[in-house]
Amino acid sequence: MAVTWADVLDILLIAFLVYQLLLMLKGTRAIPMGLGLFTLWFIYVAAERLKLQTVYWLMNNVLSAFILIFVILFQDELRRFLTGLTHWVAWLPRRGRPDPALEEVLLAVRTLADRRMGALIALQQTVGLRPYVETGVALDARVSYDLLLSLFHRDSPLHDGAVIIQGDRIAAASCYLPLSTNPYIVRPLGSRHRAAVGLSEESDAIVIVVSEETGQISLAHRGQIRMGLSIPQLRALIEALQAGQDLGTAVRRAHVPTEEAP
Repeated sequence: MAVTWADVLDILLIAFLVYQLLLMLKGTRAIPMGLGLFTLWFIYVAAERLKLQTVYWLMNNVLSAFILIFVILFQDELRRFLTGLTHWVAWLPRRGRPDPALEEVLLAVRTLADRRMGALIALQQTVGLRPYVETGVALDARVSYDLLLSLFHRDSPLHDGAVIIQGDRIAAASCYLPLSTNPYIVRPLGSRHRAAVGLSEESDAIVIVVSEETGQISLAHRGQIRMGLSIPQLRALIEALQAGQDLGTAVRRAHVPTEEAP
């Protein structure tokens, strides 16, 4: 039987979906919960074979609601998976599109790092960040070096929280972001870095962190974080991510010799 282009496309699509699923499960609670569901299924099969009527009836009723149970248990992972698909759907229209506010952001990040002023800046991409914008103080102001420095100044009432940038506008400041609970990433990190990873798990935003203790610059995207970046490295990563690359590919192509957080 000859292999057609449809067969090849079918295999590639399945491989892509499986790859996205594995990325979704990496470092989450999904694997132990999946083992728990597999245990229930094993008990169900064993009860059927051994004629354990009561156990079989109970397991049959539990597994009949399997789809509902699956959605409830894996709602966070499913949300990330579907959000990841929108990233790929929106890749072509975004390719090569310049970010008008990038230079102002990079200049501000350089100064903030030099002065060891803590900062958390989220660059919205294809997934809207309105729920997080509404937790902060609405600004709707043009992105500028001076405004970013003012917002993150230690005496500013808005310095404690995230600035969310939509295009060339600062949508809001002092925003609360979700903290990541990924045990493989968050253990050695502070609250700013955990918030950056948390938002990157919930959306495709590019999140920049400046450490108040060390002045170190970090970038989080799709649940991953790269630390110890220089401004040229940060620029290269942001441009690569905005062109549709994943963080791992962006790091390799931008020749960033930094390690991912443990």
